[in-house]
Amino acid sequence: MTSKSAIQREKKRQKLEQKYHLIRRSLKKEISKVLSLSDKSEIHGKLQSPPRNSAPTRLHRRCFSTGRSRANYRDFGLSGYILREMVHACLLPGATRSSW
Repeated sequence: MTSKSAIQREKKRQKLEQKYHLIRRSLKKEISKVLSLSDKSEIHGKLQSPPRNSAPTRLHRRCFSTGRSRANYRDFGLSGYILREMVHACLLPGATRSSW
């Protein structure tokens, strides 16, 4: 299990990202429309003013059941280990375990 503080930190990042999403999107549109370099650098400075944790690249997907941040499958929202256990227990319809 992942520590509770790491999960709470990730939830805080998600809230910040949602809060500043529209601001970031509008500033990026402005940068693409402006032609002068001085205006672009000014808008870029505004783009750097929101907190770092509000950037979408700082978000991580986490396993739904354990909170593990690595080896997640997007389709299921589970880490590889939990996914394998569920397939072996026949809890995921349509998934077959491999044997060779």
